[in-house]
Amino acid sequence: MSSCCSEKNEDHHSSVCRCSMSSDEGHLDSDFSIFVEKKGDRSCCTVQATETSAPVEIPGYRLWKFVEEFLETPVGMVPKVRTLLTFQDRWGTVRVRSGFGRDRYRIAPGLYAVGAPDETAPVLVTANFKLSFDLLRSHLSGVNMWVLVVDTKGINVWCAAGKGTFSSEEVARRVTAAQLDRVVTHRRLILPQFAATGVAARKVKRLCGFEVCWGPIHCRDLKRFFDGGMKATKAMRQATFSLAERAVLIPVEIRLMAKPTLYVLPALFLLSGIGPGLFSLGTAVSRGSVAFLAYLFAVVAGTVATPIFLPWLPGRAFAVKGAISGIAVGVLMATGFGSWLSPLEMVAVSLLILAVGSFLAMNFTGCTPFTSPTGVEKEMRRAIPVQAVGVVIAAILWVVSGFY
Repeated sequence: MSSCCSEKNEDHHSSVCRCSMSSDEGHLDSDFSIFVEKKGDRSCCTVQATETSAPVEIPGYRLWKFVEEFLETPVGMVPKVRTLLTFQDRWGTVRVRSGFGRDRYRIAPGLYAVGAPDETAPVLVTANFKLSFDLLRSHLSGVNMWVLVVDTKGINVWCAAGKGTFSSEEVARRVTAAQLDRVVTHRRLILPQFAATGVAARKVKRLCGFEVCWGPIHCRDLKRFFDGGMKATKAMRQATFSLAERAVLIPVEIRLMAKPTLYVLPALFLLSGIGPGLFSLGTAVSRGSVAFLAYLFAVVAGTVATPIFLPWLPGRAFAVKGAISGIAVGVLMATGFGSWLSPLEMVAVSLLILAVGSFLAMNFTGCTPFTSPTGVEKEMRRAIPVQAVGVVIAAILWVVSGFY
């Protein structure tokens, strides 16, 4: 006997078709992502169809294009995913990298198949952040593997491990829910190394009976990892923060500045209009444009210049590196627009660029392999009060300069 029902998961970007099947062997409750397959007389969610291997879309449910068919397993149908990314996948990556919809870019947790895996095929574990999932499957062309997706609330592996959503308990929970012990004969999971901060191998084995094997840091090394008998080389264990890896973070940092800018812009124009006549709209526009330009220079210093020139900027603290970038960008502004400003105004905008640039640079501390949570907290406790004082002094000097 089998029964199917539709369930809308409001916490997920996609909906889930949850199929419950009961038999003499026990009870199965598994997520088939958001796909339903028509096969012969069998139907899910009351959809009747003739025999075909194509998935069908149920009204109100999103149809992910990365599932091409379903594989029959001892625990039911498991979606088989494509390894070739489509234009839709790549466009989604561009949007998320730019900061649009990244909190909702997730897939349903559960078991997926790549190629034609059997009961001896390896099991890779990853997050349900679709960007992480896409990156993994794009490097699995030509292999036969199972992919167990855990519910990290749409957060990438590294951040989810730090936040506690990629945890020992969650891994064990997904192993049990997928009835993985009935799908494979071995008892081994391959986890990304970046999950190590949130997952304890001994705890996972105690909870679900599966051992944890730590895979390489980068998905691109997976095939070499398997060819080498699941032995990672030293290079596979080293996290990097190259120019390309730093630059890819710039768009989302700029995007995150959109909301604060909505508050900063009117404040700058308001302060710029204060003068001998109490307030002048014309002065607010002219001086406010200069102040806003200084603010944009500060954003460039903290979100663009700092990550690009990070290895060459002196100092270990990101606040110091951002301050140095602010000084450099301030010099550029002074060179190009210094003739428009009085000495007091120049000091005010330079201090604004330095303080804001220093603050924004600290956003990159969590992206690097050479910082620690305690070090970041220590730096923030020291730097933020100084940065705040710098902004306040800059605002005071800017207002005072309007009277001269």
